[in-house]
Amino acid sequence: MLDKNSPLPIYLQLEQGIKALIENQQLKPGDLIPSEREYAEKYQISRMTVRQAINKLTADGYLQRKRGKGTFVALKKVEQHLDFLTSFSEDMRLRGMEPGTKVVEFKVKKADAVIAKKLALEIGSPVYQIKRLRFADQLPIAYQIFYTSVDLIPGLTEEIAEQSIYQYVENTLGLRFASAEQEVESTIARKSEAKALDIKVGDPILLIQRTSFMENEKPLEYATSYYRGDRYKFKVKINRS
Repeated sequence: MLDKNSPLPIYLQLEQGIKALIENQQLKPGDLIPSEREYAEKYQISRMTVRQAINKLTADGYLQRKRGKGTFVALKKVEQHLDFLTSFSEDMRLRGMEPGTKVVEFKVKKADAVIAKKLALEIGSPVYQIKRLRFADQLPIAYQIFYTSVDLIPGLTEEIAEQSIYQYVENTLGLRFASAEQEVESTIARKSEAKALDIKVGDPILLIQRTSFMENEKPLEYATSYYRGDRYKFKVKINRS
C-alpha cells in the first residue's frame, strides 16, 4: 500500500489505499478498521501520519469514529438530486437500491388549520394522515408524515401506502404530480424520530417539508419527512443568471 520512495506524501498514500479498499468493498460499511497504532506499526510510520489520513477519510464521509469503540467504515450516504420531482421509491431505484416502506400509522382525520391551509381545503375536511418508515436496502432512511385529501384521492389503503402512493395516484387515479415546493433544514432528532430511525435523541437529521401540486396548482400532498443525517444528502445544480 505504501511506497516510501514515492514523491506522494505517506499520509496521502495511506488515505488512498484505505479509500480503495472501501470502494472495492474489501472493507464494507460497519467494518472496524485497524487502530492508528496498528497502522503505524504495520507500515513503520508515525501515528500522526496515520491520524492525518484517518481524519481526512472521516471528514470525507468514508469513515466514522465511535467513542470507546474505534473507527468504522461509514454507511454510504444516499444522494438525492433536487432538480426533479420524484417519489422516494423512484429515487432509490434510480440509485440501484431497493426501496421499502413500513406504515406505522394510517388514519383519516379532520384537517386542522395548518393542514387545511397546506392542502387548500376547508378546516375539518377529511384527510389521510399516514406515518411511514422509508428504507433503502433494508436500512431506515426517513420517517415521513404524509397528508392528502380523502375526496381528492379516494380508495387509498394501508396496503397501497406500503408500496407507492405516487404510483397509485398517477396510474390508477390518472392524476399527475406537476410541481412541488420543498423546504430543507437541519435539526436534531426528538424521541419519536430517534425511535423510528434507530438513532439517538439529539442526533442530526434533515427536516424536509414538501407540498406537491397538480397541473392546475391544486395541492395534492403535504409531507413532512425526517431523514437520517448520516445516511442522506441532497444535491442541486444551480446556474448563474
